[in-house]
Amino acid sequence: MTKHPEGRKAEIVDTALALAFEAGPNRVTTVAIAERLGLTQPAIYRHYRSKADLWAAITDRLGAEVAGNIARVEAMESPALDRLRALVLGHLALVRHTPALPEIMLARDPNSADAVVRVAMQARMAAFQHTLLRLCEAGQAEGALTTDIDPRDLAALIMGVLQSLILRLLLTRNPGLLVEDGERLLALQIAAFERQSED
Repeated sequence: MTKHPEGRKAEIVDTALALAFEAGPNRVTTVAIAERLGLTQPAIYRHYRSKADLWAAITDRLGAEVAGNIARVEAMESPALDRLRALVLGHLALVRHTPALPEIMLARDPNSADAVVRVAMQARMAAFQHTLLRLCEAGQAEGALTTDIDPRDLAALIMGVLQSLILRLLLTRNPGLLVEDGERLLALQIAAFERQSED
């Protein structure tokens, strides 16, 4: 049965991301993708004319997912701490679903085909960090977080929970526990920063 072109394109992107996690972004080739999908290399090029086109599609997808998580949180009508939790856990869920994301962001070759993804995702993560800082400031303004700590430091320490879990993922290659462990560790971190009642 012939797959719809959009479905096949999504399958190719999925496969490229799986290969990027398994062997590193620089090992993603049209030959490897074709072999994994049981296709010919020309069949890949019918959907993506070049490797650069494929990485552009990956950039669009990952960028939209990170931006979507931020937009969803910004649309919530909830206390700042609830939105903060949703932001961090939403990002961990994204990485669990696409564990190649940290691999791509840590790749260092500026001339590699995946460099465009890294640059775009760094901009998205800057927006993520900005949103996290604003939520820390809002948490302080709402009286939920201590005002004894600079909100930039609060944001950095909360970001550290996310980064430590992602570093562990790079070492263990197991994305399965990201959200579960993230919920527990984030709760511990936030509890350390919550404003104590004065009664």
